[in-house]
Amino acid sequence: MSEDGTTPSQPLAAGVVGVGSMGRNHARVYDELGTTRLAGVYDADRDRSESVASEFDTSARKVDALLDVVDVVSIAVPTEYHFELARRAVHAGVDVLVEKPFVEDIDRGRALVRLADQHDVAIQIGHVERFNPTVSVLRDIVEELEVIAVDGKRLGPPPERRIPDSAVMDLMIHDVDLVWSLLDGSVDTCSGYQTADGRHAVGTLEFDTDTLCTLTASRVSREEVRRISVSAKECRVTADLLEQTVEVHRKSEPEYASGEVADCRGGEVVEQVSVADDEPLERELRSFTRTVLEDGTPTVSGEEGLRVLEMTRAIEEATDRQTAEQLSFASD
Repeated sequence: MSEDGTTPSQPLAAGVVGVGSMGRNHARVYDELGTTRLAGVYDADRDRSESVASEFDTSARKVDALLDVVDVVSIAVPTEYHFELARRAVHAGVDVLVEKPFVEDIDRGRALVRLADQHDVAIQIGHVERFNPTVSVLRDIVEELEVIAVDGKRLGPPPERRIPDSAVMDLMIHDVDLVWSLLDGSVDTCSGYQTADGRHAVGTLEFDTDTLCTLTASRVSREEVRRISVSAKECRVTADLLEQTVEVHRKSEPEYASGEVADCRGGEVVEQVSVADDEPLERELRSFTRTVLEDGTPTVSGEEGLRVLEMTRAIEEATDRQTAEQLSFASD
């Protein structure tokens, strides 16, 4: 999309490598965007590849054949294959969105970022919650607050498909990325604890600004929850990422005129702040393709993906030992 909001005369040719549940959605959005046309898909499961290709009236191709005909590609395969497939895309001159976690090996990830710079290829990391409209509203509010603590919960029942990554690496990494993008300062210390064979974990991040973040990730909950609560000196803000709602609890009159007062009890005002009804993945892929069309900087760059990965790994290692780890991560 151009700066004036119009669609380019020649849409970007887009492809998807890995069309399981997440990759199929990438294919669907590329097919709908307007700034892209879905030029093909690949999956190790040939039947699945052909089924998704048929669904969206495109072609099932092998990886190299796909990279020959696309301008941009999403990689939505297990993490162990991210590096090699992204490397092939970079060498082919194809701008690439890699689903999170970015890579298995951080040193190889750094090498991949350098390679992309050499080839002038964009790499964006698929931290899709950054594009949740609820998070956009939360970020605007938090910028004006003196934050004391953040509590993040990402809970759900056991998945039907096998997920090799731990609950920390598969689920908590989303909220590590979110608190990282929401807060100023550096992380001094992290700790982590787990139970149920690592399917339920709690991690904490202590910032040098005295902000304490407590994050819970679980694959054993009967209730599906994706919620972030921010406690500040001025108020408390709760964002429900599934329902796409934001509430501000305060003692004074509401300041965010876009919302409506939901309740008033005991001197407390609860304000409902309006949130756009947009699909996060659509916003993510639109941002990615805009970056490519305008030769811009990805919203979640490879460097940011590595930084979040390092922090999440530190929490995961702490959960393995049920200990605290000293850290030194600057947010800027």
